[in-house]
Amino acid sequence: MEDTNLTENSFEAFEKINTRRRQLLPWWIKVFCWIFMFFGLLSFVCLFLGFTNIKPDLAFYGFESNEPFSLNGLLVISVGVFKGFTAFLLWFESDIAIKIGKIDAIIGIVLCVISMLVLPFFQDGFNLTIRLEIALLIPFFITLNKIQKVWEATIH
Repeated sequence: MEDTNLTENSFEAFEKINTRRRQLLPWWIKVFCWIFMFFGLLSFVCLFLGFTNIKPDLAFYGFESNEPFSLNGLLVISVGVFKGFTAFLLWFESDIAIKIGKIDAIIGIVLCVISMLVLPFFQDGFNLTIRLEIALLIPFFITLNKIQKVWEATIH
């Protein structure tokens, strides 16, 4: 009787280990993975456009610029590249994807809070704006927290 129990438990553990990590991600994170991989690629393009006369409009998390080599421009480009890198790691089931994703979410939340509460004091006139990105960053962080143990236990 014990042997049967042992084999059934071993089989269940084997099934859990062999599931694809990508299956742990909800559909909306999968969609955003593709969006941000494309966004990360476009961020590199915008960086190289800074060497030409073409000046792309850059905006993310409330930070805006028309000059890729300004402080805001480099911030937007670096955030875009980092988001693209995070999406790539998640889509291709990297071992460190969840940790990098959580760092990405925290950075995004901090930047949203700064753009909502700090930037209005440095602009002409006080204009408080609520960033809707934060409404997706918090569930993203919570979802990554929930799947982290299973992700790390799954063999890639």
